[in-house]
Amino acid sequence: MILYDPNLTVGMSPFGIQIPVRDSRARNTFEHLRLHRRLGRLTRQWHQSEITESLSVADLQRVHAPDYVQRLFSEGLEDELIRTYEVIDAQGNYYRYDPDSATLPLTDMRQWILTKAAGTYQTGRMALEKAFCFYFAGGMHHAQYDRGGGFCLINDIVIAIRRLQAEKHMERAWVIDLDAHKGDGTAALTADDDSITTLSIHMANGWPLDQPEIDEKGRPNPSFTPSDIDVPIAAGENHHYNTRLAMALEQLSKFPLPDLAIVLAGSDPYEADELPSTGGMALTLEQLMERDRMVYSFLTAAALPAAYLMAGGYGENSWRVYAQFLEWVLMKRLTP
Repeated sequence: MILYDPNLTVGMSPFGIQIPVRDSRARNTFEHLRLHRRLGRLTRQWHQSEITESLSVADLQRVHAPDYVQRLFSEGLEDELIRTYEVIDAQGNYYRYDPDSATLPLTDMRQWILTKAAGTYQTGRMALEKAFCFYFAGGMHHAQYDRGGGFCLINDIVIAIRRLQAEKHMERAWVIDLDAHKGDGTAALTADDDSITTLSIHMANGWPLDQPEIDEKGRPNPSFTPSDIDVPIAAGENHHYNTRLAMALEQLSKFPLPDLAIVLAGSDPYEADELPSTGGMALTLEQLMERDRMVYSFLTAAALPAAYLMAGGYGENSWRVYAQFLEWVLMKRLTP
């Protein structure tokens, strides 16, 4: 099953933000599948076209600091958005931001983000019911307890897990993070939670690991909180990526089996990704297909429901990573 609401934009250009997250990564992936000679006839079987869930303040407060959540619903919202999306530089100049081109006020992003995060929760519910669901959004893994960061205002992954737990739909979860950047927020938020096991395979250098480890007040930077399993890949080690991922999955299998696995299927390790901070990885489409088939087969062999999120992916070619994997998956699941 695929959760894709065509009315929910992926890109941020309506808000004047020029980060290269393109609507095409969802739209082109969907069209590739819809026009497929066999899958196209089965669209009604695999496409859920509407996000029907919503999040409450209580859902956010299970994960984030109460005063931070309060700021998101106050006049402090715009300052939090500016900082999280890094749209004003240290000199006070706009950076990847043109408010004159915006068709919506910046503060409208709050509801847009909450809707996207609600879709992550819905994806988890659907995966528990149907064993597999891929959501054409989600994966805001950099948001910390008391702040956003890295284009992530709230951590939809942990919010979804803790709501599913609170509602008694599940007890344990694995988070398998394949995004190019370390899943720092998720690791920090779940460090003392034995019910959530985290695996992150990511660039060994670069953001968020290029920040100071200690802040100006002498406090440790939570971005350096280790995941349960971290797999750093240094520049020039792309040929080792899938071998090391296979070893990490074997290590993960030693942990208690969960009720649900959440996979951040980021396409930003792709060699054609357009975000400068992903330059430390340059995997080919073939390597990414091997990655995605490996994770899917690992979870299927363990009979684990899997909720997939798009996570990071930037530029006009990111859709190719998702399309090749989903064509393969849907052909396996829906055709004899």
